[in-house]
Parts: sequence; structure tokens; C-alpha cells
Amino acid sequence: MYDYIIIGAGSAGCVLANRLSADPANRVLILEAGGPDKHPLIHIPGAYGDLHATKNNWAFYTEPQANVLNRKIHLPRGKTLGGSSSTNAMAYVRGNRADYDEWAQAGNQGWSYEEILPYFKRSEHNEQFSEMDDGYHGKNGELNVADPLFTTPIGHAFVEAGQKIGLQKNRDYNGKEQKGIGHFQFNIKNGKRQSGAVAFLKPALKRKNLTGITHARVQKIIIENDKAVGIIYKKGKSDITVRAKKEIILSAGAFQSPQLLLLSGIGEKKELKKHGIDCKKEIPGVGKNLQDHLFYPVSGFLKKQEGINHFLKPWEKLKGLGSYLFSNKGPFTSSPLEAFAFTHTENEERVNLQFHFAPLHIGREYNLNMYNLDDYLREDGFTLLPSLLLPKSRGYVGIKSADPNADPLIQPNFLSEEDDVKVLLKGGKMAMELIAQTNFSTHVKEVYFPKNNSEDAILEVILNRLETIYHPVGTCKMGHDEMAVVDHELRVKGIEGLRVIDASIMPTIVAGNTNAPVYMIAEKGADMILGKTKAMVAKKEKSLTA
Repeated sequence: MYDYIIIGAGSAGCVLANRLSADPANRVLILEAGGPDKHPLIHIPGAYGDLHATKNNWAFYTEPQANVLNRKIHLPRGKTLGGSSSTNAMAYVRGNRADYDEWAQAGNQGWSYEEILPYFKRSEHNEQFSEMDDGYHGKNGELNVADPLFTTPIGHAFVEAGQKIGLQKNRDYNGKEQKGIGHFQFNIKNGKRQSGAVAFLKPALKRKNLTGITHARVQKIIIENDKAVGIIYKKGKSDITVRAKKEIILSAGAFQSPQLLLLSGIGEKKELKKHGIDCKKEIPGVGKNLQDHLFYPVSGFLKKQEGINHFLKPWEKLKGLGSYLFSNKGPFTSSPLEAFAFTHTENEERVNLQFHFAPLHIGREYNLNMYNLDDYLREDGFTLLPSLLLPKSRGYVGIKSADPNADPLIQPNFLSEEDDVKVLLKGGKMAMELIAQTNFSTHVKEVYFPKNNSEDAILEVILNRLETIYHPVGTCKMGHDEMAVVDHELRVKGIEGLRVIDASIMPTIVAGNTNAPVYMIAEKGADMILGKTKAMVAKKEKSLTA
């Protein structure tokens, strides 16, 4: 018997395990369906591109996307300790102030930007900004945030060219102002990936009151009289039942948290009946409201070796690995992403477009399995990725059967809203304008995606190469309307002792990469579980009246 059971050792689960087990009186169990994070590629930042081909990826796919040439789009998710924080590109991005204020304005008390900022700061140890902190950064947290150790000439050219088209250089996009252009900060420490497992979980596993079990896939949550009392998980060929005294916390992510609720009889009664599952509590919003960021490549070749494609040649890769292992230098110390821009496509203040910049090209073929490997390795290149931040399209997650070991059904309905296409087209035109600036164009040998800057050419790339940025959210949304799944304290409606704490609770997606917000959600969720949020509010109110 445990006090708390955490389902999923991803970014949120790792934080929760650390915070809940800090009190030795709490017995905590955390379960991870994947294995330990032992694969060496996990810990080398520059090995990101090879990780998705390992067993550490759930490798989900969407249903055919009607608005994207009926393509099934790959949806990688981390399947190991640390979850997707062990397999992502490590960019540390919080989103926009307006994102969180919107949550609060929708009736989610305690989720305004000013109220959630302390939770971002609690986790963070920022190498660059901690000494010049103006109220936006932390220096005592477990999660390292740092500038890249390796940058490229073409990355700097991107930043310079962006300023020529009106994007202001921004050193700290996680501070007072998000808009602008500059170099990313990353969750990397001393040239090694710092995942949620490394930062939060592994130090906590030394505590006697925290138990972690890998290769443990939860089959269902046990609901008795509208209360979550335990779980059944599969370990090898055995089904094991464990009960919880206080709470069960579901942190399996935006695809698998709603899947597990449905398998446990929580969801839309009609859908459950179709799969022969008894309805324990009808909550029609379970799995609905799926949102994700989308991007596509504006890509080309460079005149000189100023990117990182040439480092992928076997001999160069071997030299680069040696430089990484013996002197902690070179491209293996850094993410394949290098720089960013945040802007908007309308005359408004709300950021709705991001550029991810990578100092490498991705091949001129539309079919991802038909790269000309010789071209890929011989010539350096660049890829500028216009990224849709505030999609209007909504999808859903369901179940294909009552089998808990089957993949979830994922239907994002990408580009079902015309406005999403319009933003992506404007982003492509802006990207081409940036590339045309002398600061950048003097480096360019050829742009092959798109063929020109016409809408037809850009749309062709969108339809053939559109991908998700692997930021699914919203499928167990927080709120107080009929489609909400959890309340503002992340408690599943009508079920005692059960919370969802992960990206699935976001009512609307944030304007930026989603891993940092998940850490924040988990920090705040832990305080809610432990009853500390009321104390924090009381302290704030006391200081205001003093």
C-alpha cells in the first residue's frame, strides 16, 4: 500500500515523484511503461536525430489526415525514464504571458501568469540569467538551463537577417518579452542532456520512501464508489494490483492519459459501450480538445561547410564524438536546433508564429524514406521551420479496442481550420523574406523547399512535409464547462483521489515548446496535492495587506 501512485515517469511524473517523496512520511510509487534511460544516445544532445529509431519511442501515428494528402503522421513519444524529456530537442521555452492569463480568465483560478511564474522559477537553475535575475528566472532549481556550447556561422546569420526584417534581437525570450529573435537556451548541463529523470527522479530514488518500477504498463485504474483506490499494471506476464491510500496521479501524457481513463471506464458512455467497457463516470470531454503545434521545412544548401551536415559523415562523426567525449566540444554538445524567432502574422501583440532554425538540411525528397544520403552528407545546409503556435484545429484521442496494450487512436484533424493554413503560408513567406536578406543569402547555394515564394509552392511543401512538433496537449482539459475533465486543482471531475497532471490538462496550447510548461504544471500540481497552494495564496495576500 502506497500513499501516492504516479502513472508515468515523464517530465511531470519525475517532478511529482521528487516533490511528493520529499516528506519521508509519504510512501510514493512511480510506474514507467518504458525501461531505464540507459541508452547512451539519450544523454548525448547531438544524437537527438537517432533517438526516434530506438526502443525509447512509442512511435505512434495519426489516423490519415484528410487535409494533408491523407498522410499518417509520425508522433514520437518518449518511452523511458524522463519520457519525452529524454528524447526531445531540449529547447527550454515557457510560452507567452497571455497563454496563462487566458487560462485564468476562463475560470481556472490560480493559473494566471503571475501565479504560475514562481513554479517555473522553482525548477530552474539558469546558468546565464541567475546572476542578473530581474524576477523571471531561478538559480536554485534542479533543472539546468543554459546557452548552447556550440553554434554555427549560419545560425548567427539567421539572427542577423531576422533583424533586417524587423525582428528585434531578444536575449531572453523567457523573460519580460517573448517576441524577437535569438539563440535558444536548452536543458543541457556540461554537454549532457538534462531530462526530468536526471534532474528530478534519480536523485529522489535514493529516498527509501520512493519506489520506481520500469517496464510496468498500467492496465486500468480501479474505481470503487466514485473513488480511485488502486491500479493494475503488467510486469512481464504478470498483472499486479497496487492500492493507494491518498491519491493516484495520472501523468502518462496527452495521448495515454485519456486512453487510460477510457480503459478505466471514465469518458463518454457511448464510446465506452462500443468497446464493452462499463462506464464508471461519464465525462464526455475525455480525449477531446487535442491540439498540437505544426511546422514544415524551408530548406536549402549552403556554399560552405557552415552547418552540421558534414559532421554526419562517418569519419567526421567519429572525430566529433571524440571531441565530445574528451574535450566536451563540438556539435555533439548541442541540440540540432540552434536559434528561434517569435512573432505574429497579424497586427496584434499575441505571438502566434515561431521559427525553429536548424543548421542542417533535411534532403530534397518529399518522401522521408527517400533521402539521397550522398547529398545529405556531402553538402551542408539549413532548415528554417515556420511553426504554428495557436492552432484553431481540434482533434481527439480515443481507443481502438479495450486492449490496454494497443496504441491509442489519434485523430488531430490537422489543418481542418482554414486560418491555420493562412498562418503557415504567411510564415513561409516571412521565412523566404528572411533568407533573401544579404546577411543570410550570401551563404546560400540553393533553396529547394519551396521552389519559390509563391503561395502554391509553399502550400505544396506544407501538404507534403507538414509535421507535428511533438507538442500534443489538451485531451484532459482543465476547466468548469461540460467538456472539462479536471478542475483547476487538476482533480478528475466526480472521482475522488484521482488527478491528471501533465500536458493534457492545458485548456489551450501555449505559444512555445511545451516541456517547460509541463514542469511548471507538475510543480503546481505537487503543491496542490500537498496543500501548499492555499498557504502560498494566504502568504501573498498577507504581504499585500501589510
